[in-house]
Amino acid sequence: MGNAIDWEAFGDIKDAARAGNYGYVIRRARQVAGLSQRELADGVGLSQAAISRMENRGVTGTYNMEMLAKAATVVGIPFELVGLASQSATGQSSVERRNFVLTAAVAVVAAPASSRRVSPPEHETSQPATLRLVTSAYRRLDASSPSRELVDVVAPHLRFIQSIVKNTPDPAARQHLSAVGSEASSFLAWLSWDMADHGSARRWYGSAITAARQSGNTLLTAYQMGSLASFEAELGNVHAALSLVEEARRQFGAPPPPLAAAWLSSIEAVAHAENGDHRACGRALRTCVQHAERIPEADPVAWPWIFAFDERKISACRVTCAARLGGAMTVGASEQDIAVALTSGHDKQRALLSLDVAAGHLSVRDRDAAFTLATRALTEGLRLRSGRVVEKARRFRRGQTTSAASSTVREFDTLLHAAYL
Repeated sequence: MGNAIDWEAFGDIKDAARAGNYGYVIRRARQVAGLSQRELADGVGLSQAAISRMENRGVTGTYNMEMLAKAATVVGIPFELVGLASQSATGQSSVERRNFVLTAAVAVVAAPASSRRVSPPEHETSQPATLRLVTSAYRRLDASSPSRELVDVVAPHLRFIQSIVKNTPDPAARQHLSAVGSEASSFLAWLSWDMADHGSARRWYGSAITAARQSGNTLLTAYQMGSLASFEAELGNVHAALSLVEEARRQFGAPPPPLAAAWLSSIEAVAHAENGDHRACGRALRTCVQHAERIPEADPVAWPWIFAFDERKISACRVTCAARLGGAMTVGASEQDIAVALTSGHDKQRALLSLDVAAGHLSVRDRDAAFTLATRALTEGLRLRSGRVVEKARRFRRGQTTSAASSTVREFDTLLHAAYL
C-alpha cells in the first residue's frame, strides 16, 4: 500500500532516539508523515495538549510506554526509535496501521461519554468533538486509499452532521456543529478534486465556506477560502485563486498568524506561476519563507487540520512553481528542494510532486529521466485510482510535442492511454 518512509534517512531522528529524546522523535516523525498534533492525538486517544507535552518532554522526561507505542504505530515508525524492543510499527501492514486509526475513531464514537479518553477543546461539546474525530480518521486514510472508496463513507457522514446541525435548537451548539460540518465538506471537496470531479469539488468547497461562516470562525472561513483558492490555482483559474487568497486574508481584520500567512502566500505563488509571472511568483515565495520563519516563535493557533508548515512544504511549493514556470532555476528550486519535497508520506501528494519534478526534467531536455519518473508517478496514481494524478500526467504529456518517441515515452503513453478511471 505505497512506499514506506525510509526512517534511516533521517539522521536527526536517529540521533534523538539514541539520546532518549523520544518526544522529539515523535514530533519529527509526525511532521514527516504530514500529521497534525490533533490528528495524532485522535489516533492515540489523547488530547492535543497531552501530545504537545509528550513531544516537548525532552531527554530527562518520563514517558508512558503504552502511549509511545500507540504514537509510533500511528506515525508508522519502528518501535526501536522510541526505546521499545522487538515489536515494530513497520512490521504491520499499512492496512493494519490505517485500521488502527479508524478503530480509534470508532471506539470514541461507541464509548459512553464518561469513558472517553479524548479531551475535546473546552469550547466544544462532546458531540462536535466526536464527529470531528471521525472526520479526522477518514482524512488520515486519504494518504494511501482511493478517494472513490472514501467518498462512499464520508458523504453519509457529512449528511449526518448536517442533519444534526439542522435539528439543533441552541445557537451556540449549532455554531460548533457547523464548524465540524465545514471540515467534513472541505474533505469531501478534496476527495472530489482527487477524483477529477471538479464540479463536485467546487460545490463542496462552497458548502464548506458557507458552513464556516455560519460557525462564526473567521480562521476556519479563511482556511476554506484558501483551500478553494488552491484548487482554482491548480486548474489555471488564476484570477479566481488570487481573489480568494485576498478574501481569505481579509477575514482576519488584522495580520493573520504566521502559519496562515505562509500557507496563503504559497497558494499565491502557485497562482502567479500558473500565470507565467516569474517576478510575482518569486515575491510570493519570499514572503512565504519570511512568514514561515516566524512560526516557531508565534503563539499556537487552532488552525483547521493543523499541519506543520515546514521546509518540506516550502520545497514542494518551489518545485510546483518551477514546473509551471518551465525551469527549476527560475524560482530558486534546487536538488535539495526536490529531495525534501519527495519525502512526503502522502502517496498521492508524492505522485503529484513527482510529475512536477518530471516537468522540470523536460524543461532542461532530460526526456528519458522525465518520462521514467512520470511513469512511476502515473503507476502510483492508477494504483490509488486518482483522477487528479492522471489528469496531471496528461498535462505533463501535452508539454512534450516532439514526434520522436523513445522506449520510456512509449511506456508512459501506453500506461496513459489505458487509464480509464
